[in-house]
Amino acid sequence: MAGSKSVVLAALVANGAIAILKFFGFLLTGSAAMLSETYHSISDTGNQVFLLIGIRYSGRDPDRTHPFGYGKAQFFYSFLVSVFLFGIAGWESLKHGYSELTASGGHGGGHAGEAVEFLFFSFQPPAWLDPLMVNYTVLLGAFAFETYALVKARAEMQRQMKRNNWSGYKEAFRKTSDVTTLTALTEDTIALAGIVIALVGLFLEQQTGNPVFDQISAVLIGIMLMGFALALAWENKRLLLGESLPKDENQRLREVILHDEHVAKIIDFRTIYFGPNEVILSADVAFIKGLNTSEIDEAITAIEDELQATNGDIRKVYIEPEITAQS
Repeated sequence: MAGSKSVVLAALVANGAIAILKFFGFLLTGSAAMLSETYHSISDTGNQVFLLIGIRYSGRDPDRTHPFGYGKAQFFYSFLVSVFLFGIAGWESLKHGYSELTASGGHGGGHAGEAVEFLFFSFQPPAWLDPLMVNYTVLLGAFAFETYALVKARAEMQRQMKRNNWSGYKEAFRKTSDVTTLTALTEDTIALAGIVIALVGLFLEQQTGNPVFDQISAVLIGIMLMGFALALAWENKRLLLGESLPKDENQRLREVILHDEHVAKIIDFRTIYFGPNEVILSADVAFIKGLNTSEIDEAITAIEDELQATNGDIRKVYIEPEITAQS
């Protein structure tokens, strides 16, 4: 959890500063892509706040109403991030870009040096400033900040990949229960992609004098945000609904139980995530005939220790013993 929290805090500071800089760039140019990127960074900043709330809430001790703890709070708040913040930012970006693109046959929107209308006020850029250079500077600075945040998120994810022997990011995306790090990694990646799209749109507009390139950039950023919002929501949904460990990991744990010389067979076996890297395992195990209560108890203790040694995410093990007719 400490690694996830440091990743989120780094992104929170960076995204807050970047959002202000991008909004200033939009005021100077009226760029649709810059406004989309402003929405994006505001969304990212809000994301970090929600993720920090989830981390803090999930750290509460178990109590009567939540006997297995509050670990699922991170799943819930990450789901809010993906649906409301990513989705809202994506929709606003798409809507603004489409509105500018269709206004006056694609020739609407602000231009460098013109007064910019935003909500209830109008802003006239100073004559001595080169608005486009300001936008380039802001976006390149944002690229540097986001790269730093991405490096931290990747380092944490790679640590988890190494610990779990995952083959790559695709497998990690499907199997990780650390949705906080997953969300941070995803948002940092699409933030860099959004900056590149905005830079290309601004450059093409500057070279051709046609604002349609900038407006198309805003539309693309919006579509990208909404697409990733759906992907993250789907990944969080599986954990909120009580997903088990992956099939191959379940099989590995079943083999640990069957390997014990006192076990005849497994009647029932279940695992479930109750928080990031927090798994509960329950099993109905048939022991061989002839064991007394003390021997069964010792066997169960040995199996529990071996299961937790095999998978460090297992926090609780419940084994229900049964006696078979096998001799």
